[in-house]
Amino acid sequence: MPDFLGLNLPVPVLLAPLGGGPGTPALAAAVSRSGGLGTVGSAYFTPEQLLAAAGDTRARTDRPFAMNLFVPALTPTFTPEEERAARAELHAWQAELNVEPVHLQAPYLEDFDAQFQAVLAARPAVLSFTFGQLGAAQLQALRARGIRTLGTATGLREALALEASGVDALILQGGGAGGHRGSWLDDERLGTTDLVRRVRPHVKLPLVAAGGLMTRQDVQAALSAGASLAALGTAFLLADEAGTHPTYRQALEGGGETGLTRAFTGRWARGLVNRAFHEIRHPLPTPAQHALTRPLRQAAAAAGRSELMSLWAGTGVNGARRGLAGSILAQLT
Repeated sequence: MPDFLGLNLPVPVLLAPLGGGPGTPALAAAVSRSGGLGTVGSAYFTPEQLLAAAGDTRARTDRPFAMNLFVPALTPTFTPEEERAARAELHAWQAELNVEPVHLQAPYLEDFDAQFQAVLAARPAVLSFTFGQLGAAQLQALRARGIRTLGTATGLREALALEASGVDALILQGGGAGGHRGSWLDDERLGTTDLVRRVRPHVKLPLVAAGGLMTRQDVQAALSAGASLAALGTAFLLADEAGTHPTYRQALEGGGETGLTRAFTGRWARGLVNRAFHEIRHPLPTPAQHALTRPLRQAAAAAGRSELMSLWAGTGVNGARRGLAGSILAQLT
């Protein structure tokens, strides 16, 4: 198998970012030590947390690892009536869990420019990014520091735009992926291998297949379709090294149906269907809805209330198993 971006990976598997808790330095390092490419789920980190996580990962392995950022969306606009409707849907739960209503203040997420400077200082082997493109100056700054770049596409149009921008490789996110849809132009929501087959003839860059992959057979199918690596996230949510909350773990082990919702963050995302899917029907645009619901989700986790948590998971969730990350990885190739 060709060497992926000069990283000398014995195992053609990328750990998906798993932001928001599960994607710890311990998990990323364990995957990298075992021959894959681990990713620290760093998109919600402050710059200080990002630098600390990079240091923690390096203390655990001398193998390459990746970090991940979310390209910021335009500041959303919404009317006072829309905000009142979104708040009204949360009011009873906030009262029940003793959560104060959130004062919304743009930009709602961490300062991307500060995060980006932290990545430059941290110098991971790879930066993957989601929800858009980086600018030419940003890509040049990463290249100057030896940091390879992986842009995320959910269809051919996005893949072509990312290739034209100068990234090193493409992550193709199929419709079965857990967590947020990475779309930013349009979302074809094809199955993962179908998406790889659609894009492969039109681009020259290496491809990473992502979305709903859980088994050795899934990985082989993605590679046979033309991908250089397979990206898996849900398969590692129950790993010993993952930072998956105990209530989240319990829900995953219980299994169930996955679906797409905008309820928690305002952006389409796949997770285990729960009460919030059905009862939050008027979310604000992303990332305002993320800021609005975050304290409630945190309180729900602390109280063991999985019906109000964002339980991100791909379509293969019922195949997730406990174990050391290295053992899970060994079963994939």
